[in-house]
Amino acid sequence: MNMDKPVRRVAVFALLLFFGLMAQVNYVQGSQAEKLQNDVNNTRKISQVFNNPRGQITAGGEVLAWSTPTGKDNPKYGRNYKDGKVFAPVTGFFNGGGSKVELAYNSLLAGTDKRITHQRWFDQFIGKKPEGGNVDLTIDPRAQRVAYQQLVNGTARRSGAAVVDIRTGAIKVLASNATFDPNEVAPQRGAEGAKRLDELDHATTVIKPLIDNAMQQTFPPGSSFKTVTAAIGMEELGLTENSQVQSGQLILPESGRPLPNSHDGGSCAGTASLKGAFAESCNTTFGKMALDLGIDKLNAGAAKFGFGQNVQVEPLMKAAKSEVPLAVPDLSTGKSIPTGKDGTARSGIGQENVRATPLQMAMVAEAVASGGKIMRPYVVQRATAKDQSEVYKASPQLFSQAIKPDTASALRDMMRAVVSEGTATNLKGDDIAGKTGTAEQGTDIPNARWFVGFGPVEHPRYAFAVVTEGKGDGANGAGPIAAAIMQAVMKK
Repeated sequence: MNMDKPVRRVAVFALLLFFGLMAQVNYVQGSQAEKLQNDVNNTRKISQVFNNPRGQITAGGEVLAWSTPTGKDNPKYGRNYKDGKVFAPVTGFFNGGGSKVELAYNSLLAGTDKRITHQRWFDQFIGKKPEGGNVDLTIDPRAQRVAYQQLVNGTARRSGAAVVDIRTGAIKVLASNATFDPNEVAPQRGAEGAKRLDELDHATTVIKPLIDNAMQQTFPPGSSFKTVTAAIGMEELGLTENSQVQSGQLILPESGRPLPNSHDGGSCAGTASLKGAFAESCNTTFGKMALDLGIDKLNAGAAKFGFGQNVQVEPLMKAAKSEVPLAVPDLSTGKSIPTGKDGTARSGIGQENVRATPLQMAMVAEAVASGGKIMRPYVVQRATAKDQSEVYKASPQLFSQAIKPDTASALRDMMRAVVSEGTATNLKGDDIAGKTGTAEQGTDIPNARWFVGFGPVEHPRYAFAVVTEGKGDGANGAGPIAAAIMQAVMKK
């Protein structure tokens, strides 16, 4: 009897079973890996995140976060951070949960992202452990360190800074003096790390370490918001930088009280060009402009810059909402209180209930510096698998055409005038232009001091915003900090 034919049939059947098994393993461990990893019924999820090395987070050629063996069964790998307090507003922390980039790119760093698993299905088939991908940031490490040190030295209260590349939206600096060291809450710290994280999360002081002041905290922008009011006024009311505007006394229509200027001389004496009123920051000019516009147009115009939304920087990494409210809730009754005419005038000078993050105000300055355009802000430039193959690369995208190019051009001249002849002449020679802001925050609460602008003065490349809390004004409380940061960014 000829046995070759039955043997061949068995062999073919065995091969079909083998390839069928490989296909099923590829589907389950490849295509479905991320879904299974995140399934709430997966009891191995928590232990696995500590038992495989995560990828690195890098910036400017420096490794900012990496994993190392602990020599223990659980966790097998710890997480380490270079200059943790400096970079925490960007890297965030990881301890099973996480924040910022550690959370936004968790599956890629953990090696479970399908963009990686699809490339390494055979490694999974033979039981090889996942290897995390690496994430490279847009941050300038040198400038970030300068920013952190300047902010820490500048005030004992809250402060933050943001710098963006106006061509792409890439964030070069995202710094806060309210920060923490993610090494203190890393997996290898065990119960002690969990306790420390709980302490940080329930901090009762004005500084909240887990809430960074660059994109997660809002402040009244004060006169730096006059940039937005001026932009809307120029487009809605037909004003130019040379238009003659009222700069003398303004009586608020509901209360009958005057809206004061910081001084009553110079361009704030009665009438002035819009450029002069902006340079000297005449409250009455922009209070009246807001009244002429009305709160609806002020709100809608601000929305073009990003106000009224949680601007997304990366997946699961959104900024706090900056706002120009049409109404606010009454905490005692729960009813909505519309912003009245007095409130509208105060909103025009960045007071009342107007709030903004430094990132949002940097986006405002970006529109001025870049012909009215704002690019979507981002902090991750690229991501690679362990074999260095690229699995993600940032693609610059338009966020908004906030204002017309002619309006932006006029505002650039007006910001230059702030430094050359207005409220920030102390910054002459620093190759930056901008708008000062000094916002009152209530009884016994220090001012929010701002400087918002762009650099270099000619042919701008970067937009920035700095806020610090303390006595005095924005020109002195935030301006020199902004100048030092921008010198580092522009490599002076």
